[in-house]
Amino acid sequence: MADPIESAPGCVEDKTERINDAELALKGINMLLNNGFKESDELFRAYRNHSPLMSFGASFVSFLNAMMTFEEEKMQMAFEDLKATEKLCESENASVIETIKNKIKRNMESQRTGVAVVDRLQRQIIIADCQVYIAVLSFIKQELSSYIKGGWILRKAWKMYNKCYSDITHMQEGSRRASEQQETPPISLSHPSDLSHHSRSSSRRLSPSKRLHDISPEALDRLKGSVSFGYGLFHLCISMVPPHLLKIVNLLGFPGDRLQGLSALTYASESKDMKAPLATLALLWYHTVVQPFFALNGTDTQAGLDEAKSILQKREAIYPNSSLFMFFKGRVQRLECQISSALMSFRVALDLASDQREIQHVCLYEIGWCSMIELNYTEAYRAFERLKAESRWSQCYYAYLNGVCQGAADDLEGAISVFKDVQRLFKRKNNQIELFSMKRAEKLKCTSLSKELCILSVIEILYLWKALVNSSTTTLQIMIHVLQGVNDASCVGLKNLLLGAINRCLKNTKDAVQYFQLAVKDEVGRLSNSYVQPYACYELGCVLLNNPEASFCVLIKRERLLEMESLSRNIPFCLFQSVGKGRVLMLQAKASCLAVQNSASFYQYIHYLSSGHVQTISVWPL
Repeated sequence: MADPIESAPGCVEDKTERINDAELALKGINMLLNNGFKESDELFRAYRNHSPLMSFGASFVSFLNAMMTFEEEKMQMAFEDLKATEKLCESENASVIETIKNKIKRNMESQRTGVAVVDRLQRQIIIADCQVYIAVLSFIKQELSSYIKGGWILRKAWKMYNKCYSDITHMQEGSRRASEQQETPPISLSHPSDLSHHSRSSSRRLSPSKRLHDISPEALDRLKGSVSFGYGLFHLCISMVPPHLLKIVNLLGFPGDRLQGLSALTYASESKDMKAPLATLALLWYHTVVQPFFALNGTDTQAGLDEAKSILQKREAIYPNSSLFMFFKGRVQRLECQISSALMSFRVALDLASDQREIQHVCLYEIGWCSMIELNYTEAYRAFERLKAESRWSQCYYAYLNGVCQGAADDLEGAISVFKDVQRLFKRKNNQIELFSMKRAEKLKCTSLSKELCILSVIEILYLWKALVNSSTTTLQIMIHVLQGVNDASCVGLKNLLLGAINRCLKNTKDAVQYFQLAVKDEVGRLSNSYVQPYACYELGCVLLNNPEASFCVLIKRERLLEMESLSRNIPFCLFQSVGKGRVLMLQAKASCLAVQNSASFYQYIHYLSSGHVQTISVWPL
């Protein structure tokens, strides 16, 4: 990699015309999102040494390429590029001696020109951006020292974001006040001495903000958009940390205001900075992936979907060939239960991302899930089979999905062969999704495998990953018919839990309650499916909350639930008690994030509002 001081081939230093690096950088990012990955990389590399902004663009493309391939060589190259950009931005900072002089002479800052202020803030924002991406590269190593180092780097980046955001906001307010003062009518002066006095007082009043006159409002808006991307992402991501960890994270100096994060990202997405398209993608990711999965607004996702559709409609003309925007269009359609349309969008996105393997993998994953929702097992297992062969991320999990879908398609010999691969691909013992996949695969390959058992496993995955609500009425009725034909004694409790969940989706409350009660009473399958009973309790409590006209006395005895909890300290349990007209007196959810040897550990976080209303904050499959 070339040193930032040296001139790269194609560098425009010798050109007489001056380019607008902000516009050029935005053009490069738009080119990138329209599947012009190679062209965008060439553009940023050619202008890399023109300005810190173009250098950062080249480093960002390098970082993105590393994250899409997970190849060690490219990750090292991205690290070096980011470090070079960081060094370039720091190269014109004041030395230690000059810094001391500046602190002694307080008026040095006020004497700066507007151009110098903008350049300084731009460099600081770029340094913070580089530090965030360097921290991400450190986290990927999954070592304790890397986590500590990455956390320290993130803290430095956050402090820089926060300082720049505050400075730019104050500068915008000062510029706005100065503009209002200029618009005020002139003061009538009756004596020459009054003119002299007014001139001196005006000079004294405006001198602290004199440099603001050299900065255009457009430049301040772009800077605010630039810093708002990182500032907003910090707030948004930290706000989604589980409540029992959030206090610790806040003590370390990281805030987590979700509304402020969304507001900052919205501002960034509407700016003319190069990160505006990235802020748009972050908002789409939040509204179509994070908010529905973690149930941040309970079961109400319509507001997020409306916002996502509005964003897609506004950006459709700008990104006609973007695989990522087409992917998010498919996500919206999937959440609206338009599974056939979603499949078409994901296939189009897959074709558009012909040169971007990781985006292809994301599309394949959604194609596999949509196919499972439609019970198209052949299409599903082909998608997961390709993921198992090509992806470096959780091959064990993809192998299990491949196996159950292949078995559900009546290829039992192929399914058994894939289940044997699951054990071989099981590498991360602390990853509970892989642990769940491995335990399930062991059970299926050791029993007399049948097509019905594989379909039951598919429906179990759809339930645990909250995808049953995306299924059509016809598909749900087919699931009920298949499940009623499963006679394996070890799966009776799981079968009743799934039947209850499906009937709840179909609004058959009476049948749902009966099946959940049967699941709670299951004793035979408790050892192999130990999460079934507590989940049945939780589902039963949700039925009470959603049916205020129902009248229940004591639903489940406290002693019984405590006995269930004693099965393992790591299994979640719920306590429900309700009297007259479904008023809930107590809903207690306890969760643990430790691995469970004899069960899949999935847990539910509950948020207690002051009114007593219980709202699901998130469901995390561990």
